[in-house]
Amino acid sequence: MSVITVFSGNFCKEDPVVLEVTSSTGYKLVTDKVLISDASRLSGMGEGKIERAFSATTSVFNKFTHEKERAIAYLRLALAETLSDDDLFIQGFAGQLIPKEVSHVLRVCLIADLKFRTKVAAEEQGLSEKDAVKLIHNEDNDRAAWVNALFGNKDPWAASLYDIVIPMDKKDVAEAAALIVKNLDSDVVKTTESSRKAVEDFILAANTEVALVKEGHTAGVNVKDGSVTLTINKHVLMLSRLEEELKSIVSRVPGVKSVDTKVGRGFHKADVYRKVDLEAPSKVLLVDDEREFVQTLSERLIMREMGSAVTYDGESALKLVSKDEPEVMILDLKMPGIDGIEVLRRVKETRPEIEVIILTGHGSEADRKVCMDLGAFAYLHKPVDIDLLSESLKKANEKIRQKKAAMS
Repeated sequence: MSVITVFSGNFCKEDPVVLEVTSSTGYKLVTDKVLISDASRLSGMGEGKIERAFSATTSVFNKFTHEKERAIAYLRLALAETLSDDDLFIQGFAGQLIPKEVSHVLRVCLIADLKFRTKVAAEEQGLSEKDAVKLIHNEDNDRAAWVNALFGNKDPWAASLYDIVIPMDKKDVAEAAALIVKNLDSDVVKTTESSRKAVEDFILAANTEVALVKEGHTAGVNVKDGSVTLTINKHVLMLSRLEEELKSIVSRVPGVKSVDTKVGRGFHKADVYRKVDLEAPSKVLLVDDEREFVQTLSERLIMREMGSAVTYDGESALKLVSKDEPEVMILDLKMPGIDGIEVLRRVKETRPEIEVIILTGHGSEADRKVCMDLGAFAYLHKPVDIDLLSESLKKANEKIRQKKAAMS
């Protein structure tokens, strides 16, 4: 039997079509929500972090954490393991991760023109035309970014990506469902020995990718009959050493028969290959209104393989905390607007797991006591020795890791 995937624009009657098809075929429905839950269980990452992989916006820390790449690796593994079964209807973004070599998949796209979608948005959610158009464009941007990242195609509805593209402004739900069911009878999407083997390669590729991300690495992974080819798409100064490390990791994955490496098209670009350093924090937020000082400090931390982002006032820091989840903050006390003590108080009330290091040139002993009572990890004075600050950051990171280990 076959597998169906559906990728749809919002307000294109996707859910009614899916319900109609699953009711008539008996296929098991697998949604992004299900796969996110499975990926979270496999990885230990929060479901929110997994789900963010589908968003066009990436965390400011991602080039150091590889969090999006890790989320996608575990989504692939969850999806690959699911494909061990037949008679599946996979709904959402994750279905796009199935390799084209898995040929017993009927790939379906549901889309409609903006006028139709705006009307449906008004009927289903009571949205005004302006709000509907804004929501549709925002969600289409997420879909376009996802498809572009996977296939290098900026059009998420491109016919070349699918077996069927159904215009929902021209078909009703029953007609669309009937068209999908009809195409399931095609010999092209029947399970074959070759397509079943492709699923096995997909599972091995997913396990290989997870083995790499566990060690802080990202690389393209291709598998054919147990032979793995790794593609390095970022510049690295010591290529041979990296190749040997990657081969050592992958050769230990059960089922791998051989490992080769190659450089990809992105290898000669300026972007530098970064392995995640699990001993140092990779999500450090620097908050200080002295722009030259804090930018220089950020650069010095990056040289020590610590990922950092910078904000120049308390309000911006609090916004970034809610969106990008830093692990450690280095926080100045004296800033215009919301001062450092108030930022510390709010962070510890809402995100107590974030460790906060106070770094100030104007604090008093009374300030130090207030900050430590509020839960600051350390209280340091400017000018600070970079080695002392680095050591404090590593100790804060170790405290975070121990907390996570105790909770797992």
